[in-house]
Amino acid sequence: MIMKKTKEIQTYLTFIKKLQVLTYAKEYGNNSIAYKFYGVKKSTFYKWKKAYDKHGEDGLLRKKPIPGNFPNQIKQEIVDKVLELRKEHKLGTWRIKWYLERYHAIYISESSVYRILKRYNIGPLDRKVSIRAMHSIRYEKETPGHHVQVDVKFLIFHDINGNKIKRFQYTAIDDATRIRALKIYEKHNQLSSIDFINYVIEKFPFRINTIQTDNGHEFQSKFHWHVQDLGMRHRFIKVGTPQLNGKVERSHLTDKKEFYQLLSYTDDVDLNQKLEQWENFYNFNRPHGAFKGKTPYEILKAKLK
Repeated sequence: MIMKKTKEIQTYLTFIKKLQVLTYAKEYGNNSIAYKFYGVKKSTFYKWKKAYDKHGEDGLLRKKPIPGNFPNQIKQEIVDKVLELRKEHKLGTWRIKWYLERYHAIYISESSVYRILKRYNIGPLDRKVSIRAMHSIRYEKETPGHHVQVDVKFLIFHDINGNKIKRFQYTAIDDATRIRALKIYEKHNQLSSIDFINYVIEKFPFRINTIQTDNGHEFQSKFHWHVQDLGMRHRFIKVGTPQLNGKVERSHLTDKKEFYQLLSYTDDVDLNQKLEQWENFYNFNRPHGAFKGKTPYEILKAKLK
């Protein structure tokens, strides 16, 4: 506080001196005598005089220098694109950076993305996730199709009349590439599971070796033997260890944050069309954090090489 007051006094005294020199020069009609009498450099005197002639006494006040432009300032169109990606797709800072590089040839740092969001008072994404202890070692298969995790996400919607609607999203995710297949059913049973596996086989561009599920009623004997009949293995995870299906569980969190959080339910036809669009975006366009911004299909291409 004392330093601030001292600085203000010094600024005021400098202002008084400038005013005295210029007043003296004006009264005696001789600039040379004025600046020599007050011990001021010639260049400094004429700098003050120019500022005074243009702005009056305000021109003698010391102001912070303000550059005419900001060469490192991020362009507004880039800022708008960052805000759009957060709003439309609920992407995090790293994923926004990767998306801008990939699809718009815009190169900014992750910290710049963070600062833009902070400047516009956009808080962090919802991270409220129940965390349980993980005692298993993380693994990842190298061969596409060697291991495919399958699980069901329970969905609750409300129609225009406020009636509760239950639906079930079946999800399959390839362990090696994170390519996913998604489909919504009205019922949560083995017939739905069998139909979904047939859909997965059509969607995945590689042969599937093993299907891994939990021990739910929808994955029991009829489903098990159907998978075997198709030439694949069916593997149950140990009861009480959902972390063994961790990739599909984690992908459901992504669905919640980046898809369902932005979705307004109208009817099942609209829901399935939007889900198909989301499935395509996830597989072909969405930068994946585990692959440092690459998409699942880019990883598939790399592994096949």
